[in-house]
Amino acid sequence: MGNVYCVFCGCVEQSSIGVVEKWGRFEKLAQPGLHFFNPFAGECLAGILSTRISSLDVRIETKTKDNVFVQMLCSIQYRVIKENADDAFYELQNPKEQIQAYVFDVVRAHVPKLTLDELFEQKGDVAQAVLEELEKVMGAYGYNIEHILMVDIIPDASVRKAMNEINAAQRLQLASVYKGEAEKILQVKKAEADAEAKYLGGLGVARQRQAITDGLRENILNFSSKVEGTSSREVMDLIMVTQYFDTIKDLGNSSKNTTVFIPHGPGHVRDVSEQIRNGLLEAASAQINEE
Repeated sequence: MGNVYCVFCGCVEQSSIGVVEKWGRFEKLAQPGLHFFNPFAGECLAGILSTRISSLDVRIETKTKDNVFVQMLCSIQYRVIKENADDAFYELQNPKEQIQAYVFDVVRAHVPKLTLDELFEQKGDVAQAVLEELEKVMGAYGYNIEHILMVDIIPDASVRKAMNEINAAQRLQLASVYKGEAEKILQVKKAEADAEAKYLGGLGVARQRQAITDGLRENILNFSSKVEGTSSREVMDLIMVTQYFDTIKDLGNSSKNTTVFIPHGPGHVRDVSEQIRNGLLEAASAQINEE
């Protein structure tokens, strides 16, 4: 139910305050409830003010220190002071326009001192400056400023796009650094694995050659002991010829080989065996000299 009044009486609802005049002059404030007036004595209810918190949204366009135009949405929450309701009723014709004018003045005095990044970081300081100025001014007119909120800061669309591109470029740069570090670690690990594989392969080849040498030595000793009148050289020639024919057999059976031209004949076989034997003798001689 709203405020109801007539010439002789008036009802002021909760969260409201009435202004009573006598012969056109302020007489008193009427608290919530029913009040009777004497029109013959010049008393009347001149008006009623709400003491609830009101909200006013103000959109301000201004420029920052780094020449970026921004729009700021400021929300002011204010209310009438009950004890000074007569000042609020008589002093200001349009309190919203008055509040808006002071908000424009304070914001446009502070924002040009800040860069865009500083404005986002210090928007609370700007709101505090507006609050202090409004409390000082509007308090004299019977209004109390409850809260001031900087709801939003909206730069120009082209500036927002540029800021997003800068942020994206920075993230791509950071991703490239991480990717490079990962590739570096992968290459190092791959090189370490390759070196380890070659080392183990070398050990395998060395053990294979050692096993071949031990086998040849054992075969020569066994053959010489069982067949009388044979020398170690003759046994070695026989083993070399046997291995030579085994190699030719493997080459012929391999499906991945095409035509292979190799010298073949009794003389060539003897040459191969002599070359192998000479190589072994030279290696043994070199080892004795080193010792």
